[in-house]
Amino acid sequence: MPNHDPEAPRASQLDVIAIGHSSVDLYGQQIGSRLEDITSFAKSVGGCPANIAIGTARLGLRSGLITRVGDEQMGRFIREQCAREGVSTAGIVTDRERLTALVLLAIEAEGVSPMIFVRTDCADMALSEDDIDAAFIRSARAVLVSGTHFSRANTEAAQRKAIRIARENGGKVIFDIDYRPNLWGLAGHAEGFERYVKSERVSALMKSVLPDCDLIVGTEEEIMIAAGADDVLSSLKAIRSVSSATIVLKRGAMGCIVYDGPISDDLEDGIVGRGFPIEVYNVLGAGDAFMSGFLRGWLAGEDHATSATWANACGAFAVSRLLCSPEYPTWAELQFFLENGSKHRALRKDEAINHIHWATTRRSEIPLLMALACDHRAQFIEIVDRLGAPHERISAFKRLAVQAAARVADGRPGYGMLIDERFGRDALFDAATKNFCWIGRPVELPGSKPLRFEFSQDIGSQLAEWPIDHCIKCLCFYHPDDPPELKSEQQQKLRTLFEAARRVGRELLIEVIAGKNGPLSDTTVSTALQEFYDLGIKPDWWKLEPQASAEAWQNIEAVIARNDPYCRGIVLLGLEAPKAELIRAFEATKAAPSVKGFAVGRTIFAEAARQWLEGNMTDEAAVADMARRFRELTEAWLGTRAE
Repeated sequence: MPNHDPEAPRASQLDVIAIGHSSVDLYGQQIGSRLEDITSFAKSVGGCPANIAIGTARLGLRSGLITRVGDEQMGRFIREQCAREGVSTAGIVTDRERLTALVLLAIEAEGVSPMIFVRTDCADMALSEDDIDAAFIRSARAVLVSGTHFSRANTEAAQRKAIRIARENGGKVIFDIDYRPNLWGLAGHAEGFERYVKSERVSALMKSVLPDCDLIVGTEEEIMIAAGADDVLSSLKAIRSVSSATIVLKRGAMGCIVYDGPISDDLEDGIVGRGFPIEVYNVLGAGDAFMSGFLRGWLAGEDHATSATWANACGAFAVSRLLCSPEYPTWAELQFFLENGSKHRALRKDEAINHIHWATTRRSEIPLLMALACDHRAQFIEIVDRLGAPHERISAFKRLAVQAAARVADGRPGYGMLIDERFGRDALFDAATKNFCWIGRPVELPGSKPLRFEFSQDIGSQLAEWPIDHCIKCLCFYHPDDPPELKSEQQQKLRTLFEAARRVGRELLIEVIAGKNGPLSDTTVSTALQEFYDLGIKPDWWKLEPQASAEAWQNIEAVIARNDPYCRGIVLLGLEAPKAELIRAFEATKAAPSVKGFAVGRTIFAEAARQWLEGNMTDEAAVADMARRFRELTEAWLGTRAE
């Protein structure tokens, strides 16, 4: 039986609820290849209404989604991703009998994207009238229905119920014609990309929806199928004869035309927005991005030219990137593009825009981070080698460190772990079950200067295997007064890492230790950071050593604010300092609001590690000792922020 999400409709009004199909899109990552030859896929939320719900949420609208998903991992992915994007999931129904729909896609050539819909008796097409909650519909200013969900009697009934409730309560009705002949049974399984098959049955059904609509949006082919006419102008007039709705004609690279009032004999006699010449990379999902941009303006009361401009810009973003909803712009990104434009016809190559996109679509906010750092390798090897103990003992101890951190965190936000892959593989598996807000993993070869990566210099291949929510940590011993050749080599290594991190979608923390390489002045670290920023390196986090003065922290703050206001912040490293010294360092960071916490290791685990590896401490005693020390530091940190 279906199970409604327990989330109640928001007390505050939603702007729009999108109704209809949802799927997991699997995009082939080899561009210019037949679908038969694709070897790896990128996963994202898909389906016209789901895309629009996410697209409008990214632009600042309060959106919701009504659909069905399977009671399995793909269904949970859709639900969780919608929640991460800020979409109300109160209307997402779990179908315990059907699987979530899948779509397999490839980019074979410009404008050619073969796709296979895997949706035999799938969950979203089982949506029924019972899934339409009247209170949820009444909570929205508008509902959006989609053409695909008029293709079956049960889904048609669900959408018509939503339309009726919306109209009875003064809500607006938006119709995305969204015509996919394949999903109406008018094209074969291999014809998922087919855009138009004439059908009197489809036209008759769609025409019956038009009188109830306030906004109708479609391509030239979709306008014709909705009207049942054989040319676009006749179709527009036929729609106008039964509906007073605003009509938006999407014309791909030519932008769009908006029609209010009578339709003249001139197809061009409408309202147009600003256009954006963009290289076409992938046309799939562009219409949903377009709709998201138009709704951002239309529901906010903007004039049609403005709404059309925003729609065209959002469509430009979509055709310039690979995936659907993950690639749609955020409001900050859209505004930057409208104000500054881009020197690139391929927006995916614009570093400034891409950085805003990356930073404004992160999976979660982390305003506080207190991490137990147990990524040390050389130090542990030194201890076990001196004791003649096997290296496997290091791995076992790191699992105890995870237990200690989890005991302190107790499921609360703001706690994390830093664990290495060499000795911490099992500890990483353990940490994944502890609900930490952050897990970091080092990539540097311990002690290397110039910087080297630990396992392979082909760092991108290594990162692709990491969980999506693991943060890359890289320690670089770097001082602005280092010899130019050394600085250049280390800078380029970090630039390579930054590019790889962005390409595989993993966050990056750069740890800079300058104090072991020369004197620390009030400008040493801020100068080092500026040198990295000058190379276009914008990590999500910095990990820095304690600074000698408030002025040093203020200089660091100024550099970050000037170069990357989207930086998550700074965490303080410990360098095995005594607890009292660390607490003084915590106090000093009050001058630096960008410091969000700490990632400290040996101050917490050094004593327990020595005694446990020597056989003088039990597992529980080691966990308790580390937990006590970690708790004392977390309480000290929180104390400095509570004043």
